[in-house]
Amino acid sequence: VQLEESGGGLVQAGDSLKLSCAASGRTSYAMAWFRQAPGHDRKFVAAISWRGGDTILEDSVKGRFTISRDNAKKTTLYLQMNSLKPEDTAVYYCAAAGSNWYASSIDYEYEYWGQGTQVIVSS
Repeated sequence: VQLEESGGGLVQAGDSLKLSCAASGRTSYAMAWFRQAPGHDRKFVAAISWRGGDTILEDSVKGRFTISRDNAKKTTLYLQMNSLKPEDTAVYYCAAAGSNWYASSIDYEYEYWGQGTQVIVSS
């Protein structure tokens, strides 16, 4: 499975961005977004089950971010980010589970990772 993120960029506080993650290979797995800010460990942002019916969001992004995946082939993962804040600045990584179908916030449950896309939110 290969993952490729896109959609990052430089925006101002309050703006919106939509990240995408294109997955190749087997698609029957849960997927998630994690982020890593400079000088910090990688942290969970959002996860979705392989059918898309269950989602988990980290508390600081609830009400602002939405995770989804395309309903047809389930090979594209999205993260709609609204009302962005400077503290959302980070490299955002797409992740896919090796065998789990359920959404999880635990990073070691994801076997495949993308290279990341940078999001910078200026104040």
